[in-house]
Amino acid sequence: MTETLINSEKDGLEALPDSARRVALLLRERGHVKPVVLLPETGKTSAEAAAGLGCEVAQIAKSILFRRRKDNAPVLVIASGANRVDEKKVEAHVGEVGRADAKFVREMTGYAIGGVCPIGHATAPVTLIDADLFALESLWAAAGHPHAVFNLSPQELAALTGAPVVDVALRDA
Repeated sequence: MTETLINSEKDGLEALPDSARRVALLLRERGHVKPVVLLPETGKTSAEAAAGLGCEVAQIAKSILFRRRKDNAPVLVIASGANRVDEKKVEAHVGEVGRADAKFVREMTGYAIGGVCPIGHATAPVTLIDADLFALESLWAAAGHPHAVFNLSPQELAALTGAPVVDVALRDA
């Protein structure tokens, strides 16, 4: 990790943007002891976040939101930053999905694209976790803001979300 990261435990929650502070408090409430940290540069993409953290792109637990067609329910897929999500595999678990625009993402999650956290959504999503994340010991997930992230294990991610772990990765044919 680079020295320019801001640690919410060291600097206090007041150093965090409002949305990241909300996530930090929610994590604390759920017993997660690792702090929310701020990246010096944006972490909107997995590659940007990994570069800022000094970790592998695969360790970024990216949150991708879809819109389920039959009822407009939000569908959250938490995938490895190294993977593209196979929509057909997602649909096998939740039904037909479509892309979610920025307005839908903000309304359903309460977060802007690039900062969507795996927890604390305005509307509880149907959630799936990429099985490939479980090959890793340590992950980083967005914490409600494009510069905010937090560290956790795949097992902690599953416990925090209560989501099933499934194969959602697009594989080369």
